[in-house]
Amino acid sequence: MSEDAFHLTPLDIRKQEFRRALRGYEPVGVEDFRMRVADELERILREKAQLEERLAALGEQLRAFRDRERAMNEALVAAQQLREETRAAAAREAHMIVREAEAEARRLLEEARVTEQDVRTQTTEAERQFRGYLAGFRALLERQLAELRALDGHQGT
Repeated sequence: MSEDAFHLTPLDIRKQEFRRALRGYEPVGVEDFRMRVADELERILREKAQLEERLAALGEQLRAFRDRERAMNEALVAAQQLREETRAAAAREAHMIVREAEAEARRLLEEARVTEQDVRTQTTEAERQFRGYLAGFRALLERQLAELRALDGHQGT
């Protein structure tokens, strides 16, 4: 089921009302279950938002490292123009710093990828669990409906 096709918020769950029927579900049990589902959905949404914030922060860090690398390259050019004799030492130092920045950037990028994959995995698992819950709940409702029909059929005879 795509995300666009099915969008349910904790408020939707809390506000959902069901018609009362003879021999229906226990209202307190249904209400308790709705609240638990809404609370769990809120928790998952908060966790997703936190992970997305962390991913954004890591992206910002990566951009900062790239800006820093660009600034170091500009400093190297300025140092070459000022003194030819210090060029070799400045180039070695800049090269070392750039390598460290690139290594750090690669590390941060990989960490961001892992975090993104974790978020995707958790999202997929939450969707799978929710689909399983819906299938189970649907089956339960269909069994209950069949039992009610059977009872109505016996009383009508």
